[in-house]
Amino acid sequence: MADTLNATLYRMVLPDHICPFGVHAKQLLQSAGYSVDDRILRSREEVDAFKAEQGVDTTPQVFIDGERIGGSDDLERYLAGQEG
Repeated sequence: MADTLNATLYRMVLPDHICPFGVHAKQLLQSAGYSVDDRILRSREEVDAFKAEQGVDTTPQVFIDGERIGGSDDLERYLAGQEG
């Protein structure tokens, strides 16, 4: 396949907490063949600013080809729809 599948993942990795949903989303993307631009949100302030900027309530958030797919559950549904 000539086209590279690219995704951008914004996920929370704080000193005392690594978001398991972010880890799961990254694994889903990689196993589906995506090259992942892994954007780590390293503080509560970064997480809150990102959520406010994107108008979302949760992280992680996945973007594919500039389109927001959503969190890890949304990503699972998106990838399931791609298999067909």
